[in-house]
Amino acid sequence: MRVALFVTCLNDTLFPQAGRATVAVLERLGVEVDFPAAQTCCGQMHFNSGYRAACVPLVRGFADTFCGYEAVVTPSASCASMVRHYHRVVDPAVTPPPVYELTEFLVDVLGVTDVGAHFPHRVALHETCHSLRLLKVGDRPGRLLRAVGGLTLVDLAGPRECCGFGGTFSVKNPQTSVAMGLDKAADVTGSGAEVLTSTDTSCLMHIGGLLSRGASPVKTMHLAEILATA
Repeated sequence: MRVALFVTCLNDTLFPQAGRATVAVLERLGVEVDFPAAQTCCGQMHFNSGYRAACVPLVRGFADTFCGYEAVVTPSASCASMVRHYHRVVDPAVTPPPVYELTEFLVDVLGVTDVGAHFPHRVALHETCHSLRLLKVGDRPGRLLRAVGGLTLVDLAGPRECCGFGGTFSVKNPQTSVAMGLDKAADVTGSGAEVLTSTDTSCLMHIGGLLSRGASPVKTMHLAEILATA
């Protein structure tokens, strides 16, 4: 199987460890991963902000860059949902490649839940809006985490509540975004978790910033980073 990594703009710029961890997990399971250097933004930010025309070259470039791969894996539920649900809305002539969020690929394609990880910490899972409502990943992230050696998965009071980031929403509506984020941060702190994880670093960036400002000891890690531990 020819598999490519779509690292995403945010991860490439601010959280490259999520991309490296994704590759580490896949290679541990015997998957050979390519990294097409021509990849750029999937157009999600432009699309969500109403600049559909600006998405067209990005959507076409994405299809050209990843053409021929049997699977494209990304550590981002939001970017995976953009490609899967909206690239053909932007340009009906484009046929997007098969894109999988990491947990989808591990559970559905490889048929794996135990990736051989060991992480002896109390972990809370933030279920992101895109993963729940567009990709419908269901319990895949939880199943993978429960199979990690030494890990204790703790419950949040509102695991499916939006954190308030919402991409450009947090820029256009900062007060509402922060209020939602503070509610989520309080939930995380009250859970007794040592680490908060998620399938999107964008949400972790937002919540993690608020946790840090509140002097909370809870750390944030992308789910791929936990799965990459050994």
